[in-house]
Amino acid sequence: MAADMGGSYGYTLRYKSVERLKPIGKHSLLSASGEISDFQEILRYLDELILYDNMWDDRNSLGPKEVHSYLTRVMYNRRNKFNPLWNSLILGGVKNGQKYLGMVSMIGVNFEDNHVATGFGNHLARPILRDEWHNNLSFEDGVKLLEKCMRVLLYCDTTAVNKLQIAKITEEGVTISQPYSLKTFWG
Repeated sequence: MAADMGGSYGYTLRYKSVERLKPIGKHSLLSASGEISDFQEILRYLDELILYDNMWDDRNSLGPKEVHSYLTRVMYNRRNKFNPLWNSLILGGVKNGQKYLGMVSMIGVNFEDNHVATGFGNHLARPILRDEWHNNLSFEDGVKLLEKCMRVLLYCDTTAVNKLQIAKITEEGVTISQPYSLKTFWG
């Protein structure tokens, strides 16, 4: 999973170090595009959910499918109250050897797929992923593919920033890279 670190106010790039990749529990990773304050609200909801789940002390923890289902219900519920959270969310994870990747829009529309994107990435990155992604892609090749997608988005999106993070999700947990800059034709 990859995300840039830009936070914009309208079309003005306001913040250049916003972390959009957050581990959720033991098995999941959440990423968001859209309103940062709404993303923080979603993270508060998820902290409460994970805390409540841990209080059962039954040696079972929520997996990515359960968290994705919860997020779908939250987004749909807020939409129905005419107070939507202005985010598109991607949730990925691995539990018991089962990989999971899903997306939820701000109105609760959701789906699972082998590759997902939000915002402008749906129009520019998904075609690249459809052409070049395959099931037995190595981690290094996957990072190169994500960097290619992020580079295309950087060139075409005025609110994108040349600083990103890459995350890897395994059975052992989530690893998020330190922020780094892409090499571009602009130098």
